[in-house]
Amino acid sequence: MKTTLIVGGIVLLLVIFFIAQYNRLIRLNIAVDEAFAQIEVQLKRRADLIPNLVETVKGYATHEQSTFDAVITARAKATTASTVADVSAADGMLTQALRGLLAVAEAYPDLKASANFISLQEELATTENKVAFSRQFYNDSVRLLNTAVKSIPTNFFAGFAKVDEREFYEVDEATNRNAPNVSF
Repeated sequence: MKTTLIVGGIVLLLVIFFIAQYNRLIRLNIAVDEAFAQIEVQLKRRADLIPNLVETVKGYATHEQSTFDAVITARAKATTASTVADVSAADGMLTQALRGLLAVAEAYPDLKASANFISLQEELATTENKVAFSRQFYNDSVRLLNTAVKSIPTNFFAGFAKVDEREFYEVDEATNRNAPNVSF
């Protein structure tokens, strides 16, 4: 009787331990999905600002068509990317295109003084900060998940929970690592 209770207690503890490890991996996996969704939300917000910014600059700098085309192309790629690597690459391309657009704006003093342009620049600066925070939060979440997937004892449960390592959000080119320069 006593042996049965001890064995039953050990089995119960093992079941509780298994459930706790499984649930931890699931929570971490969901946190990574949520963090990536936040990156996409912020990039969508930035993409939504771009047409207004382009139209405002176009009003002052009509002969800069190649710059506008680069921004529009980069925005289109950014809105259709789905994997972490594709989103990261499209994000870098869009950042470069925005740098070009803001460089064009620097050449037009009337544009820089426009209340609409200043408002759009402030929105863009705020959004860039949110994008940077979202990237960091995502990478923090990935680090926690990857550590759990590789560490004992949770690594024994990762296959059962169908949780794998995830890739970090990385910027491909060193020149893309900086946010566009938004100056007033």
